[in-house]
Amino acid sequence: MTTTSERVSETFMREASQRVAQSVFDGSRLRVVLLVDVYDGAQQQFLEAYEQLCNQVASVPGHVSDQLCQSIENPSQWLITSEWESAPPFLTWVNSEDHVRMVEPLHSCVRDTRSLRFHVVRETGGPAAAAEPGGRGLQASPRIGDGLVRHALTFTVKPGSEEAVAEILAGYASPESRVDDTTQLCRTSLFMHGNRVVRAIEVRGDLLAALRHVAKQPEVRAVEEAINPYLEQDRDLDDPEAARLFFTRAALPAVHHVTSGQDSADAVRQALYYPAREGCGMRLAELLARQDAAASDDPRTPLLRSTIFQRDDVVVRLVDVREGFDNVAMLGLSEPAEATELAELLEAEALHADRAGAKDGVAAHQLNIPRMDLVTDRRAPDA
Repeated sequence: MTTTSERVSETFMREASQRVAQSVFDGSRLRVVLLVDVYDGAQQQFLEAYEQLCNQVASVPGHVSDQLCQSIENPSQWLITSEWESAPPFLTWVNSEDHVRMVEPLHSCVRDTRSLRFHVVRETGGPAAAAEPGGRGLQASPRIGDGLVRHALTFTVKPGSEEAVAEILAGYASPESRVDDTTQLCRTSLFMHGNRVVRAIEVRGDLLAALRHVAKQPEVRAVEEAINPYLEQDRDLDDPEAARLFFTRAALPAVHHVTSGQDSADAVRQALYYPAREGCGMRLAELLARQDAAASDDPRTPLLRSTIFQRDDVVVRLVDVREGFDNVAMLGLSEPAEATELAELLEAEALHADRAGAKDGVAAHQLNIPRMDLVTDRRAPDA
């Protein structure tokens, strides 16, 4: 049986559509680079913690190999590189609670880390280098992006507090958008569905530098402190370790971004929340990636841009569409079989009651994909 992942990968590898500016679903091998700054005198402790972690990671599906390197100039600087069969198994692991527990022994000896993820595009040397790029598990062609890095955070608030939280999140003063000469916070879009909050940001330049900059801004600190009493998961922003753990769990990475190559002055931003069945989040995100690819290839499409964010079983589709188009959930759904496949990956609450008892699939109109409520959408004046 051909899986969703295989179908998506085959399509992307064959067509290498220039409209797909970012995707983890093309089947390419993944190289992960982790830069680590170790506390002075903690090198041996770090090495022992790494060896324990390395033995655990070796059994993770999709893991191929890893290397640990120490700087020849500064013994406190280390580099960990790992190779994975493709991006989805790595993201499934790195976003899991198992990963949170695995890396815990490192925290006491590490001052700072920075994780970078790359698809392998070309390689030299060895017999495999003579084969076609697609046959070597390489990204078929370079992505042509728009200079923006996209990321999101998601968390839940206590039921009954939604209105108060929305008022706080809508009313804060915008922070300084310029980080430095090369980095700028360009746009922040904030949505809610029930008690779930999603904050999507667009950054030109260094995402990590922008996140750290925003976290220090007094306007942002004030709003974060104001919503603290309403959070389902307690946090203490004055405790660096507690804050790091909260934002690690809240991270909602962008796994796919596509553009139709068109633009419109009256573009409308919408977000849809797709509650996946347990363990089906990545497959659901893959399927939506295929829908977006189909929608963007239609010259009459109302779709301007779409970004899919996914972590565990939380999937959010952020789209910019032409004004007046409201049927966003149906974009890219042209066949009943596609609607049935989507329904199989969704929690029961995302299906209309009239599907109950159906034995021959599900029609597109029977899908009940929740549209999130827009709380605020802000752009930097000079972005």
